[in-house]
Amino acid sequence: MDTLFDAAFAFTVGEEGGYSTDPADPGNWTGGAVGRGVLKGTRWGISAAAHPGLDIATLTLAAARAIYHAAYWAPIGADGLPAPLALASFDAAVNAGPARAAIWLQEALGVAADGIVGPQTQAAARAAVASGAAAAAAVLSETIARRLLFLAGLPDWPRFGLGWTRRCLALQARALTL
Repeated sequence: MDTLFDAAFAFTVGEEGGYSTDPADPGNWTGGAVGRGVLKGTRWGISAAAHPGLDIATLTLAAARAIYHAAYWAPIGADGLPAPLALASFDAAVNAGPARAAIWLQEALGVAADGIVGPQTQAAARAAVASGAAAAAAVLSETIARRLLFLAGLPDWPRFGLGWTRRCLALQARALTL
């Protein structure tokens, strides 16, 4: 991979998969709820709910990459985060939104959880990783655990929970190799 973003994109797009129009998935609807709006689907994690104006069926991988960078990578300040936490926060942002991903990271770091990854959050993340592998792994685990706790409270957990759990475990394994 050329950059950390490329590695993160490869992981997340691999987890998100191809085109889906599952009518039971609220993300596939332009209104963000089953039966609300138009069933346009999801391709590579770009959902009709988050991007209702896009033609999801014809979305190219290159266009998806540009959206990922602008809508998820940049808003979570990933360029200023250590690699494992950048990957975890980016994947969480794609899955649940940048603000929520930022809050999970901030709570794991013990900094003000305002949903914006700025200099304070980035400095705390770098300090945690610099203090050693165990501390870095602990922050990573806490970030992912907070994500799973949130997901487990969603009404779609019985249907999608096993897949979300597998994704989070794969994310942790991948992040620890960066």
